Amino acid sequence: MEVRLLESKKDEDKVSFMIKDANASYANALRRIIMEDVPTMAIEDVEIRSNSSILYDEMIAHRLGLIPLTTDLKSYNVPEECKCEGKGCARCQVKLTLNAGKGAGVVYASELKSKDSAIKPVYPKTPIVKLLKGQELELEATAMLGRGRIHAKWQPGLVYYKKKPVVEIGNVKNPEEVVDKAHGNVFEIKNGKLEVVKENLFKFDLAGVAEEISDGQIRVRYEDDYIFTLESWGQLSCREILTAALDIFDQQLDEMAEKVKESKQ
Repeated sequence: MEVRLLESKKDEDKVSFMIKDANASYANALRRIIMEDVPTMAIEDVEIRSNSSILYDEMIAHRLGLIPLTTDLKSYNVPEECKCEGKGCARCQVKLTLNAGKGAGVVYASELKSKDSAIKPVYPKTPIVKLLKGQELELEATAMLGRGRIHAKWQPGLVYYKKKPVVEIGNVKNPEEVVDKAHGNVFEIKNGKLEVVKENLFKFDLAGVAEEISDGQIRVRYEDDYIFTLESWGQLSCREILTAALDIFDQQLDEMAEKVKESKQ
């Protein structure tokens, strides 16, 4: 297989890439591993010590759990794979504290103080609660690695794919109308002829729309090349997500091969 980068945004928060000569099974397995198996850090337990805000303790805990935290996969283990066997230690969890005194104003994620500087809110300006004069909020939270298959708060991002479209253009009598109605600047007119803007082609699904507005003179078929779009929520970079997903994929294949071997013995 060949992997080709198509588009990358600043700080690798969103990338598009194409996997050539793959199949649907491989593409979907990779997508599911990214969504379900790549671990990230998130708050799991919250001890509320004082809360006189308008929100119930459960609401505060829920909001804290959904705050994306920067993740260090090299320094932390998933609890069930840790030497402490999930009992809790410095290798599988980290404490964060929040102490918002008796002052009016919005409490932001930046006020969470982590015991590990590598684990902190990705978006410091995320609001947690608004306190009125005389109200306070004090708590201690425990963050740990987890997987998206357990809860969506541990998903590292959004990923989806589609097959690479190949556009065949015939004798189009209304090129201006096609350019006008095809979303995303997929088509353009050069020397009086309708052509595809290749750099924009992978972004859109043209089936049906192009054929309809061109009276069947534009046909779209799909090759066995898969175009992925990956958007990170910020816990890990897209490069880290893909690297971790491929490592997990290899590990799962090795485990499967071992079980097949054992079943034949």
